[in-house]
Amino acid sequence: MVKLRLKRCGRKQRAVYRIVAIDVRSRREGRDLRKVGFYDPIRNQTYLNVPAILYFLEKGAQPTETVYDILKRAEVFK
Repeated sequence: MVKLRLKRCGRKQRAVYRIVAIDVRSRREGRDLRKVGFYDPIRNQTYLNVPAILYFLEKGAQPTETVYDILKRAEVFK
């Protein structure tokens, strides 16, 4: 099963996250299938590759709660 979830990057006390499509059994920093977005909570910036996200959602990928909130805020589900 594939999930859309956050992968931590950046320095100490300065976390930024990549939104990735990843196998459920992989750990948080594990090998991802594809990078589909970027999220910086400090600057509140988001970059989303919407066609790739919609592709994985159509194939049955489940977003985590946090990724779901980010996608909802970006109006991906309309």
